Amino acid sequence: MLEQPSPQRSPCDGNSQGWATPLAPDPDPGKAPQPALQREIGLLDLTFFYVISALSLRWIATAAASGPSSILVWIFACLGFFVPLAAGVLELSSRHPDEGGLYVWAKVSFGDFAGFLSAWTYAMSNLPYFPAVLYFAAGSSLFLGGAHGAPLTLRDESAYFLLFTLVALGGITLLNMRGVRAGKRLNNAGAIANLLPVLLLIGLGLLSWHRAGSATHFTSASLLPHADIKNAIFWSTIFFAFGGVESASFMGGEIKNTRRTVPRALALAGTLITAGYIVGTLAMLIAMPSEQISGLGGFMTAIAQMCHNLGGNWMVAPIALMVMVSCLGAAGAYLASCSRLPFVAGIDHYLPAVFARIHPRWKTPYIAVLVYGLSGMLFAVVAQIATSVKGAYDVLVSMSIITYFIPYLYLFAAMIAVQSHPAAPSVIRVPGGRRVAIPLAVLGLLTTSLTICLSVLPSEDEPNKPLAVIKIIGMTILVVGAGAAIYARGKRRQLQSGAAPTALAASLPANGPE
Repeated sequence: MLEQPSPQRSPCDGNSQGWATPLAPDPDPGKAPQPALQREIGLLDLTFFYVISALSLRWIATAAASGPSSILVWIFACLGFFVPLAAGVLELSSRHPDEGGLYVWAKVSFGDFAGFLSAWTYAMSNLPYFPAVLYFAAGSSLFLGGAHGAPLTLRDESAYFLLFTLVALGGITLLNMRGVRAGKRLNNAGAIANLLPVLLLIGLGLLSWHRAGSATHFTSASLLPHADIKNAIFWSTIFFAFGGVESASFMGGEIKNTRRTVPRALALAGTLITAGYIVGTLAMLIAMPSEQISGLGGFMTAIAQMCHNLGGNWMVAPIALMVMVSCLGAAGAYLASCSRLPFVAGIDHYLPAVFARIHPRWKTPYIAVLVYGLSGMLFAVVAQIATSVKGAYDVLVSMSIITYFIPYLYLFAAMIAVQSHPAAPSVIRVPGGRRVAIPLAVLGLLTTSLTICLSVLPSEDEPNKPLAVIKIIGMTILVVGAGAAIYARGKRRQLQSGAAPTALAASLPANGPE
């Protein structure tokens, strides 16, 4: 059962006034106060952040591998999940435009435990996400030598994929420790590198169709999704692909003019994301039959084949570089946003106070970023145990989906809960108000619940299905159980010290909300 909100409210809970403190609280009262977080993220930065968080080239390949029916699945996922999610993020972020995002929304609506569990599972979901997206980057990097380069012999070498992931994640962690300004450069470069291959894919698809016609026969029957295990798993993956636009809200205290910037960036990014997925999948299916496409390395395989057919092998290496940079940017974006969750949990005394430290020069929660990055490396090592490269990739994706979608249950429930609360003039409501917001939130709850259930099922070509299920369920239970234990311990620490949670006020910059 969800907790009721605590009667003790921080100065900033659920209102737009009283944003008092210019400094993050010092976890050690005996030391000098810490510097504040800085607002460095503008409209273009936030739009790119949303794009790099939600538009992933690997999902285009995964969708195309399932055939023409994936086009309708993209449309269903957009209407059934992305639209409710964007509506929820828009209203909730305008009601609470502070650092913490989902953590704040769940906490204000349902109490401390809901806020902590929402933040904990979201943060933990990205630990398997990092190696999953970096495995895709590692596979794409094999094409840097061209369509038929010698490094392609490494495609089944788990040691190569693991080493690439550990080195890349280490570099991304160090970059984000040095500041939002340094980290956002990688995010922006990743977003541009994400969009360019999609545009090139569309261009190559059109050129292939002009020269040789479509490699896929589109019929009314082939466009209809099939009700079987393989397609059920695919549905959960596609819904997962549309997630990500909520992530920037964790950095609300670092966004310029939050209430104005967020809705504009959501509208711009939402258009790019949806069009990129649908048109990109169509282009890939026009150029290649779905039987020749795979999820792990399918995007670059399709690109290489199209370039070869059109006599443009020289294009393979530059596109591979862009795909790799886009994956690094995606990992960097999520590391930047989600590392703020252990930061605010450290301020609220749920995690050790060291997590609440801000670097005096870089103005970042550097301890939270470092520990978060190291934890992602640990997940990469664990996932690779006793399985193939593809098996590790599939397990990482499934683990990400389940823990990633648990916070969405709180998000959509919070969207319903706030409809009974008065809205300040600055709050951006869903068009139609309560009558539209509640059905949208219910739809989001249903699709989220379905996605969680489908994610437990192993893929058809998984050689050790029982082990895969045990890994997925076992590590999910371990993550949730560990979160509950940490919360209980932190609550006892609060009671013993007489401290009340203050993260909402404490993590804001000196100039207050924007």
